[in-house]
Amino acid sequence: MAIKDILTVIDLAGKQRTAQAALELAQRTGAHATGLAVAFEPVVPGFIAAPMPPDYIEVARTQALKAAKDAGAAFSEMARKAGVTAEVRTAEMITGGASDPVVSHCRLTDLVVIGQENPDEPEPMREMLIESILFEAGVPVMVVPYIGGGLPMKNVLVAWDGSPTASRAVHAALPLLQMAEKVTVMIVETGRRSAGEPGTDIATYLARHGLDVTIDVVPRPQTGVADAILNYVSDKGIDMIAMGGYGHSRMREFLFGGATRDILASMTVPVLMAH
Repeated sequence: MAIKDILTVIDLAGKQRTAQAALELAQRTGAHATGLAVAFEPVVPGFIAAPMPPDYIEVARTQALKAAKDAGAAFSEMARKAGVTAEVRTAEMITGGASDPVVSHCRLTDLVVIGQENPDEPEPMREMLIESILFEAGVPVMVVPYIGGGLPMKNVLVAWDGSPTASRAVHAALPLLQMAEKVTVMIVETGRRSAGEPGTDIATYLARHGLDVTIDVVPRPQTGVADAILNYVSDKGIDMIAMGGYGHSRMREFLFGGATRDILASMTVPVLMAH
């Protein structure tokens, strides 16, 4: 499926590297770009005994909406300069509350682009939003590192373990893989025996889509799968990773699997995930 519609969660601060990446991808694919600006309304702590000023909540909401409007205006100007057809939406949500107001905007798009948590310029609820969109929206998610960088798409890595989530990530990434000059399927050794050569099945599938694929089976380090992937990205000059996103839900709190969480914490290139 071609990418014709991209939604990006607009950063409220910083250099808008995520929006730049989304618009660059929209340029290359001819997609429509939607910038979603989130207005985070504050919560009055329950332990405060003294009554809050009557206009406190309204003033805070007005400020949140202004911040979202300013971010949206910056996105619109970037889209205009990039020559990309775009629109801006605003979602209001309670800080610390449910992410439904954001997730509902993400369900009817081909790809959601969102920035990695930036410790120097933190965005409200960023980690929770990434998790919620990945597990609830039903669409692939591209997480862009806060250090920035473009999307040259010359050397793309597929982290493959044969799982359903990895399969969904491959299907979601196909339009991007077809833009790449080189596609490598990386398989981390598990020690389990399997019939035939590892990766033969996915190499055959991707070849039928016109892709020339290299299969690379690497040993599993004692430190885990995430380190194997991150080290490979660094050593081989990878531009993007496509991989499954793991996790489960417990009382509306999403918990990433270890490899997923570690990669999102230490990533240096965009990561496309599906769940």
